[in-house]
Amino acid sequence: MPSASPRHDNPPAGESTEQLLRAEIAELRRQLEEQKALSHPSPPHPPAAPRPSRTALWALALLVAVLTAGGFLAGYIPHQRRESVLLAEAEATSQSLPSVNVANVERSSAQVELVLPGNMQAITETPVLARASGYVKRRLADIGDRVDAGQLLAEIESPELDQQVRQAGAALEQARSAQEQTLANLRQGRTNEQLAQVTAQRWSNLAAKGVVSRQENDTYQARRDAEAASVQALEKAVAAARSNVAAAEANLARLNDLQSYRNVRAPFAGVITLRNVEAGTLITEGSTMLFRIAQTVRLRTYVNVPQGDAGSIHVGQQAGLVIPEMPGRRFPGTVTRTASALDPATRTMLTEVQVANPDGRLLPGTYAQVSLVAARQNPPLLIPGDTLVVRSNGPQVAVVGANQQVHYQLVQVGRDFGDRIEVLTGLQDGQQVVVNPGDSVREGIKVSVVALGKKTAP
Repeated sequence: MPSASPRHDNPPAGESTEQLLRAEIAELRRQLEEQKALSHPSPPHPPAAPRPSRTALWALALLVAVLTAGGFLAGYIPHQRRESVLLAEAEATSQSLPSVNVANVERSSAQVELVLPGNMQAITETPVLARASGYVKRRLADIGDRVDAGQLLAEIESPELDQQVRQAGAALEQARSAQEQTLANLRQGRTNEQLAQVTAQRWSNLAAKGVVSRQENDTYQARRDAEAASVQALEKAVAAARSNVAAAEANLARLNDLQSYRNVRAPFAGVITLRNVEAGTLITEGSTMLFRIAQTVRLRTYVNVPQGDAGSIHVGQQAGLVIPEMPGRRFPGTVTRTASALDPATRTMLTEVQVANPDGRLLPGTYAQVSLVAARQNPPLLIPGDTLVVRSNGPQVAVVGANQQVHYQLVQVGRDFGDRIEVLTGLQDGQQVVVNPGDSVREGIKVSVVALGKKTAP
C-alpha cells in the first residue's frame, strides 16, 4: 500500500486555504482509486464504479473539517491580533494629553515708575532790549559770561537823547516862570478885589443915606463882582500853570530815566546765552535785542503725564532725571507745579519738574528722561506677551481651569511692555494661561501642565 502523501501542515505563503483543501481532496480520491485497483483486479468488462465506504467518507469529512478549521485559524488569528494592536494604539492616542507651559496671572505693583521725555529749560530766561536809541559805545559782556544782578553789560551813546533832556529842562523852567507870573497876577487880582469890595461898601452906605445916586452905587457894586470873577479866573490860571510845571517835570524825569537806560545792566544773576551787538551797532529803542540772559542755578523740565497716571502726580513729589550723555548719574528733582487739567488733543497733563544745578553741569535745552513714581489704587493684571492670541472676535487668552480644560477668554488689554501686557478686564488674579498656545490647544481640550512661567510684576 503506498504511503499517504505528506500533509501540508504549514501551507506555503501566498496559497489560499481553498486551494489547499482542493488539493487534499484530489489526493485522497487518487489514493482510494489505487487501493480499489489493487484489491479487485479489473474484469474483462469493467464493472460499475464502487461506492466509497462509510469509514472513508468519515475520514474525508474529518480531514476537510480539520483543514477548514486550520485555515480559518491561520487567517483569523493574525488579523484579530492586528486589529487589537490598532485599537490599543488608538485608545492610547485618545487618552494622551498635550503638554503645555502655563503662566500665572499676576497683579502689577501698586507703584509704577513712569519714564517720560522732557527738555530742560532755564528757570528764568529773558532777552535784554535797549530802551534808548543810539550807538553801542562799549560792550562789557559776551556769550557764556556769568553776571550778577545789576552788572553793567553795555553803554549806549545817544546825543539826540541828551538834546531832548536839555530841551525838557528848558521847558520846565519856562513852565515855572509862567507859574510865577500867574501867581503874581493872582495876588494883584485879590488886592483889586479887596479895594473894589471896600469901595462898594462905602457907596452902598452913601446910597442908603441918599447922598449919591443909585446909578453910581450900582456901578461900584458891579465893579466889585467883576474883580471877584477876575480873581477866580486867576486862580484857575495858577492851577493850569502848576499842571504845566508838573508835566514838564515828568517829561524831564522820563528823559532822565531814558538816559539811565544808556547803561544796559543785567536784570538778574545768570549766564549770557546770546550776544547780538558789537561796539558801534545802531540801536533802536524797544526793538533791538542786545543780549539774552538765563538763570541756570535751577532748571525746569516740562513733561506730559498720560491720563491714566495724572491723578497720582502731585506738587512736591520727588522725581529723577537721567541724561543719556551722563550714564550712571541721576539728578534729583521735585514736581513744582501741574496744569491740573488735561490737554484734549493729547490727553496728557503738563507737569513741571525743577532740578538744582549749582555746578552748571546741566545745560538749558538738554534732552532728559524724567522718572516719576506713581501710586495706583487699582493696579491692572499682567500676563506674558506670548500668551495673547488675537483673533477675529478680539484678543483672548487660553485659560486652564481646575479640571485641566482649556477655555479661550476674551480680554481687554492695556499698555504693552513688550514681554508683558496689562489686562484690564477678563481675567482674575491667580489664573493660569497657556504660553504660546498652538493649533493643538483647542477650546475644551484637556491638557497636561508641565511647566510654570513666572515673571516679577513691575
